[in-house]
Amino acid sequence: MKEHLRFSVLGPVRAWRGTAEIELGPPQQRAVLAVLLLAEGSQVLASGLVDAVWGTSAPASALGILRTYVHGLRKALEPAGDIAASVIRSTGDGYQLRLTEGELDLVTFRELLARAERVRRAGAGKEAVEHLRDALGLWRGTALAGVRGEYAQTQRQRLGELRLSAEAARVTAELDLGAHTEAAAELTGLIAEHPFDERFRELLMLALYRSGRQAAALATYREAQTLLMGELGVDPGPALQAMYQRVLRADAGLLAQPAPTEPAPLPAQPSAPAPAPAPVSVHAPAVPAQLPAGLAVFVGREAELAEVDRLVPGSTVVVSAIAGMAGVGKTTFAVHWARQVADRFPDGQLYLNLRGFDPVGQPCPPDHALRTLLESLGVDVHGLPQDVHALAARYRTLLSGKRVLLLLDNARDSAQVRPLLPGAPGCLVIVTSRDRLAGLVAVDGATPLRLDMLSVPEARALLAQRLGQRRVAAEPDAVEEIIARCARLPLALSVTAARVATQSALSLAAVAEELRDGAVGLDPFHDLDAAADVRAVFSWSYQALTPDAARLFRLLAVHPGPDLTLPAAASLAGLTVPHTRQLVRELLQAHLLDESVPGRYASHDLLRAYATELTESLDPPQQVRAARHRVFDHYLHTAHAALALTSPSQVLISLASAIEGTRAEEFAGDARKAAAWFAAEQEVLLAAVEQAAAHRYDVHTWQLVWAITDHLHQRGLWQEQEALDLIAMDAALRLGDRSAQAHVHRGLVAATTDLDRCEEGRVHAERAIELFTELGDREACAESYRYLCYVAGRQGDLEGGLDAARRSLELHRADDGRGDDEGRRRTATAAVLNAAGWFHTLLGQHQQALDHCRQALALQQELGDATGAADTWDSIGLALHHLGRYDEAVISFRNALVLYRQADHSPWSIAATLGRLGDTHLNAGRPDAARAAWTEALVFWDRFGHASAEPLRARLRGLDEESDAGAQDTETAGS
Repeated sequence: MKEHLRFSVLGPVRAWRGTAEIELGPPQQRAVLAVLLLAEGSQVLASGLVDAVWGTSAPASALGILRTYVHGLRKALEPAGDIAASVIRSTGDGYQLRLTEGELDLVTFRELLARAERVRRAGAGKEAVEHLRDALGLWRGTALAGVRGEYAQTQRQRLGELRLSAEAARVTAELDLGAHTEAAAELTGLIAEHPFDERFRELLMLALYRSGRQAAALATYREAQTLLMGELGVDPGPALQAMYQRVLRADAGLLAQPAPTEPAPLPAQPSAPAPAPAPVSVHAPAVPAQLPAGLAVFVGREAELAEVDRLVPGSTVVVSAIAGMAGVGKTTFAVHWARQVADRFPDGQLYLNLRGFDPVGQPCPPDHALRTLLESLGVDVHGLPQDVHALAARYRTLLSGKRVLLLLDNARDSAQVRPLLPGAPGCLVIVTSRDRLAGLVAVDGATPLRLDMLSVPEARALLAQRLGQRRVAAEPDAVEEIIARCARLPLALSVTAARVATQSALSLAAVAEELRDGAVGLDPFHDLDAAADVRAVFSWSYQALTPDAARLFRLLAVHPGPDLTLPAAASLAGLTVPHTRQLVRELLQAHLLDESVPGRYASHDLLRAYATELTESLDPPQQVRAARHRVFDHYLHTAHAALALTSPSQVLISLASAIEGTRAEEFAGDARKAAAWFAAEQEVLLAAVEQAAAHRYDVHTWQLVWAITDHLHQRGLWQEQEALDLIAMDAALRLGDRSAQAHVHRGLVAATTDLDRCEEGRVHAERAIELFTELGDREACAESYRYLCYVAGRQGDLEGGLDAARRSLELHRADDGRGDDEGRRRTATAAVLNAAGWFHTLLGQHQQALDHCRQALALQQELGDATGAADTWDSIGLALHHLGRYDEAVISFRNALVLYRQADHSPWSIAATLGRLGDTHLNAGRPDAARAAWTEALVFWDRFGHASAEPLRARLRGLDEESDAGAQDTETAGS
């Protein structure tokens, strides 16, 4: 059995076979290995290796010496003498070191950092610290120690910065766990090693402050100020200055958050005030790193890469418009370039497919794209403006002063891209499109780059990388014909190579002959400039598929969305998931399908167009209709199950049974998994509604819209929600189904109300009530009254809102004990009781409010509805506040906050409750406690740029002014 190889670059460059260390030879030979390892499996051109090892002082014989070093490394790494099996492969004009999982410490280091971030975001702080410690434990000194040269020094600095960032992340995570004293001691040592790294001084100030050493924290800032001014002539950066100001004013938001506790019961009698509440820990959003994985095989394009590499952001936003025909490799090129320069953009790298030329869906609208980008940058989608100009302004403000790389793939035209351009310098925007984007070049100063087909040497290199240099060199004439038949188009070459690579006995001459024969009688695609008949290339690979895999490939043309999961593919084919998994692997191996992200699969536009032609000519219409029906059933039944988990008070509609072969996804009662499914499938679901309507699957159309409306509403996509509801209404009217029409009217209530068209919302609510009343559907009618409550509250119609809540409550109580889903009905009843209590309080009827809210709370605690209970505790707190029972109100607000935090609920709810808690403290004569609560609320409002921030900031200023005035009065009286 061959022993496992391991490599290390996080310290001296070393290698092991099993437990035995390998002698790697002279320093420059080690340097060659270092460059290949840092490429992490990608090809490195020989010229690039020469530059990295020798720089500008390369001898004339450098290429020959390089080959000697590679030979020496192969011998060292393969002692049995099997050089052909070496991990170092010759690939065209360069070399590639193949790596598998766990072989390179740098790859393991990054994986551990990513794992730490994932578990930290999930609330597992201790596990995050363990992963970070494991990652840092991989370091054995200075990276690339002993490797000389400018290239090595640049890489050392890059890797050293990664290590320091990991150290800072680890200390931050440990501080969040309460290890303040230990962290302070360790940070003192880190500062001694890195005196100009302000991150560690900022963390030390935080650790000292949390340890009760405010004076020492302030002294740390002054030491930094003295050092930076004396050595560099500059002041501390904004982050360190902000920390100084917060410590100076004893900002309560700097304190650590303790572990959540159970909410206290509602007190029967006033009790003593509880201790001051612990502030919410607001983590900064993770830096987005959304670039797709680059191809393991990337050849050529050296002139184009050299051209774009000169585009370094400086005083302006740099925009590069990469144009070219379908299949020419625009996305591959853009991703490869973006990954090469990603480290220049520390504030994040964003990727967005604008679907400008999607074969089945519509291009992504600019407002939808802006919402997606803002969410990726950490902005909560609740409360975002609906107008595209306001969204663009928010987006440009957020990017001001940041260095972000933005890859906008598959743009339709300049108008789709222009609202997505940052307004401040420092960012790089890469746009790919089949359109030449002349407007972007002329108006926005974009630098144009048109990708043509590969040159013959580049095409030959691609085949050599995929098939091996020996095989290509053995049949040069056949290779030239294959390249010509593929028109030097990267997609066609890749599809051809994928099939050839699996058939070692097939000669390249036979391949060329089959391509030549396959071209007879086929017309070229219209968008390939008649350069080649790529149908012949696709046909040749398609015909090699097993029958089931060929059928699945054809049916992919029926799927509505840009990509799909394995269960969706199984539904499409009407097969089991294990069987479908085998077919998907076959399509991936043939390069007829790509795994865009783990677990999601997509076809290139040209392949999808080819699949469409095949299914139209080969598959009987009734089989296509059945596949389409299964797909719509898949998404409808899965969305129905997901909604049941994410919206426990929603009254569910009944669905017809899914047809045979449908493989709906399951969530095992996990609401978070269901919510994640909605987020991942959002674009597919939108496309499914449009396609269902286009093919007149009217029942699927309105029911799909019903199932996804709540998800769209929660994400603030109210315009999209309204557009889909209108499509659903057309379907319901075609069906003549009054129940469907009533459900759609109810869906339109929330969309139009949140779009500030409350009067329309009221009309839709009243029409839904009217229709459900005629149909005798009391449960749906009760829910429609609850929607009317929402509209009335937005309009300030408090009496109308209370009346709607009462009517909803009467209908729910009339149905108590009836129906199959009593738990869901009781959850809805509790929500309506709380709504009635809220309106009673706003009307000044505080005791009635408490009566309703106590009933709601008892139900919610019995049902385990934590989020509903949090809302009710908040309502109880407001009623008690108005009754002057401030200590009880404080306890109620704190109970709400505990439950909101445990449920990871919307920050808006937390901030609003904190604001009311501050009001109660102020009325109770505790201005310091009020200041702490309001300051904490302000952290949330500022984080998301909410309109509530400024009024609250003004109240805090007023509180400070009153405090200062009181202090002056005391001094005057004393004198």
